[in-house]
Amino acid sequence: MGNKKHLASARANTENGTVFAPGMEIKLPKAKAFKFETPPMCPKAHGVTLVIGKRGAGKTVAAVNLIEKMQFDRIFAISPSMSSNKEMMSHLGINEEDVFPDPDDLTVISAIKLAVEEERDLLEAYWQKKLRYDRVMRELEDGSTDPLTWNEERLLEFLVDGELKPPYHKWGGREPMMCLLFDDMLGSGIFSRPRQLNQLAIYHRHLGQFKKGGALGISLFFLIQSYKTQVGGLTRTIRNQATTVILFQTKSEKELEDVAEEVGGEVDPLTFYNVYNRAIREKHDFLFIDLHKKDEHPSMFRRNFDEFLLYDRCDSDEVPVTAPPAGVINSGERNREYEAQIR
Repeated sequence: MGNKKHLASARANTENGTVFAPGMEIKLPKAKAFKFETPPMCPKAHGVTLVIGKRGAGKTVAAVNLIEKMQFDRIFAISPSMSSNKEMMSHLGINEEDVFPDPDDLTVISAIKLAVEEERDLLEAYWQKKLRYDRVMRELEDGSTDPLTWNEERLLEFLVDGELKPPYHKWGGREPMMCLLFDDMLGSGIFSRPRQLNQLAIYHRHLGQFKKGGALGISLFFLIQSYKTQVGGLTRTIRNQATTVILFQTKSEKELEDVAEEVGGEVDPLTFYNVYNRAIREKHDFLFIDLHKKDEHPSMFRRNFDEFLLYDRCDSDEVPVTAPPAGVINSGERNREYEAQIR
């Protein structure tokens, strides 16, 4: 009888050639994929950011600016050159113990995971201690218990210089937002033997899991000179995890095609080439691609960080979807020349 009732309900919901199946709706989990609140014009966190450009393009400057604007609390770096750049470390507030200079040391990934877990442990310990402190203060205020009856451990836990003081946590009891920067890593041991790195990219949001559920997680920033290399570069696993891409000027049609292919699920290739050409005007310009943009952002594409690029899809069957021909990339005049060719 019950099955017949459900079938009748399904038939009653038939509309536009479809049949609604009662009780089979997908319920979204309460937990968010991007749990941290970031400044309004910044991308979501946590994520994986690829910064692609030749030497001298401005990769480090762009990455440092974005990391600073996103207001990360703790920044790790794997880079053989970071320790020598004291100005950058000071600017971002990077502690020396959070810089790992040897990109061939395969234990580094485990060390950083451990550091995230230690942050988790400190936070959970603080939460428990804060509960005890709040209970003590309530009992003192309402007079429900006599402090003289407390054991020594409870009396001394919050007693500092003769006063009861709340427990301390470096981040004020909130979950710290952390990131990891990879720089000058091409051909390194970590990139060449990427099993741990692939796992980190896949599970970066789940590092430092809490007993109550959820996790601290960590954002990843990869600064690379080439999008694809035969050995010692970013694996397809890592590229597939990208949430944002910073693409500097490239003379390689193949590299441009590769990036266009990776974002192909979001826009058609011709739209991608169009916004790329509009973004690259000056020497250090880049195309910023936000594959998981905030709803209030008008476009997934930007020229640098501060100029959204609005676009219409160029998905007509009459329009070719191959990369611009050689020599027709990166200047307004050549872009107009290319657009004239496809009309």
